[in-house]
Amino acid sequence: QVQVVESGGGLVQAGGSLRLSCTVSGLTFDDYALGWFRQAPAKEREGVSCITWTGGSSLYANSVKGRFTISRDNSKNTVYLQMNNLKPEDTAMYYCAARTSVSWPDHRYCSRSPPSVADFGDWGQGTQVTVSS
Repeated sequence: QVQVVESGGGLVQAGGSLRLSCTVSGLTFDDYALGWFRQAPAKEREGVSCITWTGGSSLYANSVKGRFTISRDNSKNTVYLQMNNLKPEDTAMYYCAARTSVSWPDHRYCSRSPPSVADFGDWGQGTQVTVSS
């Protein structure tokens, strides 16, 4: 059974920073690409960033490029999202997930930017990020 736990969200002023963490258990963590997603009220969940199984490559949505950085520590089964220069439009619930809904070996790679929700599965409860103006 896959378990996903996100943390690190909070309330921050515009221009501030937050670092989100996500721990995934129940699968071979270092065999999967991982993604961060977000969902604002009354909006669909959207892809933010993706990192490949080795951490050697990553993709970002245009809206966060240059401000957010994804990374992973396979020894800790954890993926991170460093968010700098936050804007009010970044306010959303943030989720991470492993790319479990595609066939081998695509599950190791990030094939599109932004990442597609349909390619990822086993969602956690999310962590709320609120950016005040």
